[in-house]
Amino acid sequence: MTDDALVAAMRRHEERLARDPSSLAFAQLADLYRKAGRTRDAIALCRQGLARYPQYTTARLILAKAWLAEGRLDEAGAEIRAILEQSPKDVQCLRLAAEVERRQGNVDGAADHLERVVKLDPGDRESRALLGFLRADPQAAGEGAGLARVLRDDTFATLTFGTACLEQGCLDEAAGVFTRLLRKDPHNARAREGLEQTLRARSRRKG
Repeated sequence: MTDDALVAAMRRHEERLARDPSSLAFAQLADLYRKAGRTRDAIALCRQGLARYPQYTTARLILAKAWLAEGRLDEAGAEIRAILEQSPKDVQCLRLAAEVERRQGNVDGAADHLERVVKLDPGDRESRALLGFLRADPQAAGEGAGLARVLRDDTFATLTFGTACLEQGCLDEAAGVFTRLLRKDPHNARAREGLEQTLRARSRRKG
């Protein structure tokens, strides 16, 4: 959606909501705000609407996305858990749950959610690839190349070595190092950022 189209759509939904403040259109407007970068407006609108319609899971999902955009992982996670209590097979919500867990450093929790996603949607190649990335374990590799043998040694499971792998474009190896570090300490902020950088590099490589 172009910027002009986004502005026009927001205006239409604002007018609709002004005419009927009880309308469920608040969720669509909140999502447009989120896409326009107005995440705080999106959060405020969702919270107001959910006070009237607490079972409206679409609005709760939009709220979770807005919290996530603000970096408020705990709040996003709380909304996602509320949705999954009602709809445990909501694939979109499970993907978002995986992202929250991953960004919190809980790589196994993220992988667990992705496993549920690929079972429910076997055609989701992106989630399947990401699951393989998070489950990668250099210690489980075969004899392989020299780098694979090096990575089986815990001595090299360090931020410095993971960063070096990332800088050299060895993304699977970098992910293996960062996920091992996070399994030991999910609160390791530098390892969390290293994993996120690795995933961004993977996305750019895919084009």
